Amino acid sequence: MRSFYHYMMTHRGKKQADDESRLADWIFYDHDFPKHSTDYDEISNYLEWNSPFANALSVFDQLWDIYTTKNID
Repeated sequence: MRSFYHYMMTHRGKKQADDESRLADWIFYDHDFPKHSTDYDEISNYLEWNSPFANALSVFDQLWDIYTTKNID
């Protein structure tokens, strides 16, 4: 299974930034983000302590659902 970080990189660099691309860009530039993780709790806890914007956790939850659906082994 590819990491959540790898999945998020598919959301980067939109000309018309939305919440998904803002989160992806922030994750890309955050050197402490758990880049190799596939664990919901590890990533969620990290975002709770380092949330880049107000609704980042709800965006993460939506994207996590898509990520797990696309990456079922």
